[in-house]
Amino acid sequence: MESVAIIGVGLIGGSFGLALREAGFVGPIVGVSSERSIAEGVARGAIDRGVSLEEAATSSLLYLAQPISKILEVIPKLGGAGSGTLITDAGSTKGMIAERARESKLAAQFLGGHPMAGKESRGAGAAEAGLFRGRTYFVTPREVSELDTPVAAAFVGWLRKMGANVVPISPAAHDHLVAHTSHLPQLLSTALSVTLSETLGAAARTGAGPGLMDMSRLAMSSFEIWDDILRTNGTEIVGAIEQMQRTLEQVRSRIGNDAMRDPFEIGSIFAQSLRNTRV
Repeated sequence: MESVAIIGVGLIGGSFGLALREAGFVGPIVGVSSERSIAEGVARGAIDRGVSLEEAATSSLLYLAQPISKILEVIPKLGGAGSGTLITDAGSTKGMIAERARESKLAAQFLGGHPMAGKESRGAGAAEAGLFRGRTYFVTPREVSELDTPVAAAFVGWLRKMGANVVPISPAAHDHLVAHTSHLPQLLSTALSVTLSETLGAAARTGAGPGLMDMSRLAMSSFEIWDDILRTNGTEIVGAIEQMQRTLEQVRSRIGNDAMRDPFEIGSIFAQSLRNTRV
């Protein structure tokens, strides 16, 4: 991997550039983004300079770190990337992106990806070299053999040098998994906050302890970020909500009797297991 172009120089794209440098990459890293984002990325050392999309397509690696809708728009425009190039993305859903790459019949290899990393602050100014360290980084080949190409192996190698835990998974399996582990928690937090707002309003503040603060934190997330996710993974998300509704009905039916012990024990064991395996 001799050169890198980051398309979308924000928190994730900027952090990828910084992480590459920290891991020892010495080749050129260019960016395609707004003037403000390019200036922030250069100032932070995440990229060397801004370029056009056409010039970016001559790089060895194209890293698409835009919102999902923008990634879907830009993929068909990457026909200028040659067969020795790897195109990857950092989108939070994978099915529609993988399909768009297939439809575009690119000469370059496409390998989807999704770093399970982030922070509340946005933009290249908030980028961190260690953002991916110790975090799961999904790579989503349509076929496992796609990971064996020289360009894919080189990219995965750099991810590991950054300290990321690389996990191969199919696009469909990825979207099913994160619908339950990421998208459902977001919507539960949002729904809880809406319920309390409509039922109690400002009076809820007097009874808001640490538990409610924890449960409502995700409700502060920006709709602009989540709009693309909900639009591109709707079927899996609806399935996760329906399963949650069934579980809530079971819990409701056990209120006031000894059978309620079971969900408390199952939930406690599972929650503890998440914390025991956390890197």
